[in-house]
Amino acid sequence: MNLSPTGPVPGSQRLDLLDALRGFALAGVLLANLEAFSLYYYLSPDAVIALPTHAVDRWLDAASGLLVSGKFITLFSIMFGIGFALQMQRIGQANGRRWYLRRLAVLFLIGLLHSAFWWGDILRAYAVVGLLLLPLARVRPRNLAFLGVVLVYLPHLPWPQDESLASHAQAFADALVAFSSHDAATMLLGNHVFNLWWWQSGWRVPASLPGLMLIGVALGNAHVLRDPAGHARFWKRLLACLPIGLALALLVVLADYGRLGWVGDATASWRHALEPGAVLMIALGYIALFVSLFMRPAWHRWLRHLAPVGRMALSNYLVHSIVGIGVFYGVGLGVGPRYGMVAVVCAWSVLFGAQIAFSRWWLERFRFGPAEWAWRSLTYGQRQPMRRQPGEDAASTLAARS
Repeated sequence: MNLSPTGPVPGSQRLDLLDALRGFALAGVLLANLEAFSLYYYLSPDAVIALPTHAVDRWLDAASGLLVSGKFITLFSIMFGIGFALQMQRIGQANGRRWYLRRLAVLFLIGLLHSAFWWGDILRAYAVVGLLLLPLARVRPRNLAFLGVVLVYLPHLPWPQDESLASHAQAFADALVAFSSHDAATMLLGNHVFNLWWWQSGWRVPASLPGLMLIGVALGNAHVLRDPAGHARFWKRLLACLPIGLALALLVVLADYGRLGWVGDATASWRHALEPGAVLMIALGYIALFVSLFMRPAWHRWLRHLAPVGRMALSNYLVHSIVGIGVFYGVGLGVGPRYGMVAVVCAWSVLFGAQIAFSRWWLERFRFGPAEWAWRSLTYGQRQPMRRQPGEDAASTLAARS
């Protein structure tokens, strides 16, 4: 199949491409996060086997490990870097520095509030790591990409290990009890405790996040997304990352399931060597595949429906937590993990399908998503115009997003 772009891309379509790609990334992030929201993530191996849906769950779990886990948050992080590069191109680094710092400060506050309910919040980390992008904004794309790849492969930051921390099994068991509780105070306390354990334990903040953002800045500064047709060779080469990454990820999944005969330290060392490269290559391959398909009219008609979701990415991301907690946690409907990965996939289909429809309906009437409007208003220190005016054309809407 020829996946090369077929023609020039107008300015509005370039923004649609970025928004649709962001929406695609958000779809994968939702699917991965729903494993935790559904409480399936915290079950012991024996509890997983005891589920009535285990026969299907084991295949869905393996498919998620191969295609989803870690890949879409990597893609989402790369998109953050791309967005930064485009912002600097529009407003200029010197004039936009103060605006950008205020934007990050507001994002951090939103993430801090969000993390009180959902320990897996990524907004805080984006806001902090985003500060590192400013002094590197004008570095050559090739050098940025090289530095980004190096950072992706660095081990976890060498924070001292607290020997008093609970074990992995104990921390997950306690979290399951807290999140299954019908008492809101118990749930919030459990979220706080698990959040602290997550950041202080062996799951320390990896050095990969700055690297991923730098790779995104490199892509944004190289203008390969501004003119995909003019960089068709680049996208074809990048597409080769996908089969290589999938092959490496398959080895990781087989190692996890004990199918390769690796044991003990051998398994850990192989996974440590293979997984970062597999995740990064799959994410880059997803970007290349999406861009290539988006340029084809037959695929563009379908993929463009993801653009409104990506345009309201912050609002939709926060809604994931509201719905996930409301459906699965004990303080909500209390569905819990009893239906395993089957419930995760069903909830994902319903929720993301609803977000596609709602995002389109909302943006036909308003210029920003609700959270985007609040973020923008707090950044500029004044209330931003929200409702679209009668007869307002697409150019005016795009200008408002700049």
